[in-house]
Amino acid sequence: MSPAETATAAAPPPGSPTAPDDAAPRRGALGRLLRSELGLVLGRRRNVVLLVGLALVPVLLGLVLFLTQDTALAGQGPPFVTRVTGNGLFLVVASLFLCLPFLLPLTIGITAGDAVAGEAAAGTLRYLLVVPVARGRLLLVKAVAALAFAAAAVLAIALVGLVVGAVLFGLGDLTLLSGDTIPLAAGVLRVAGVVAYVGLSMTGLVAVGLFFSTLTEVPVGAMAATVVVAVVSSVLGQLPQLAAIHPFLLTTHWFDFAEMLRVQPDVGVLAEGLGVQAAWVAVFGSLAWARFTTADVSS
Repeated sequence: MSPAETATAAAPPPGSPTAPDDAAPRRGALGRLLRSELGLVLGRRRNVVLLVGLALVPVLLGLVLFLTQDTALAGQGPPFVTRVTGNGLFLVVASLFLCLPFLLPLTIGITAGDAVAGEAAAGTLRYLLVVPVARGRLLLVKAVAALAFAAAAVLAIALVGLVVGAVLFGLGDLTLLSGDTIPLAAGVLRVAGVVAYVGLSMTGLVAVGLFFSTLTEVPVGAMAATVVVAVVSSVLGQLPQLAAIHPFLLTTHWFDFAEMLRVQPDVGVLAEGLGVQAAWVAVFGSLAWARFTTADVSS
């Protein structure tokens, strides 16, 4: 049952003797709607397949590195990847590093872009709007569900990477980028910090996807536009002529998670990256709210 059907069934029609007239029933309807939306987003077959696909990245990467560690290919590859064979903790970091440029934004863009446009395309959005929940709160429910999926996507990579890394390469004291070594427990906390930073770095993209999703009744269009924003931001970040705008681009600070692997992480760098994401969330979240709360809904 979709969120529209669940919430509509739970809410009596306005004007009826049992229609909700106070805040408590409205909060109840909001809670039911949120639970239904989370169940739909996290349980939808397409989204489960996307999560499984992301989870396969550390499996495949770990197997390739395990099978080639004694060959001439050993020690070759991008940063972080070359460190995996020495400590399985780095498989988490390497997997996130490889997924960040495209796979992770693609997966999150699909879900965020479908949040509202998918309901409009299915013809269920107008039914959602008759429940005793304001449009702004309905949009908040959609945003929370999209953020939950983004967190699930990052955790799918991290948790599978941790297990595969432990099995294939073992876990031990973590050697930081500077060459200093910290105990395993501290290393796990550092890697957890990397995962948290990457997850928070996806919030701006979720807001962008939610905004595009309010503009159209064609989910594919919203999904594509969201991914294009991430790709264009990444391309612009490679052009030295545009150095003035680099600090404000969506993707510029995505890889600043490397600070968590230094002896003394630069809190200023991390705060700047999260601040940029907060700004994107504020801007595109406001645009999504303004559009969704004023637009005429015909489907």
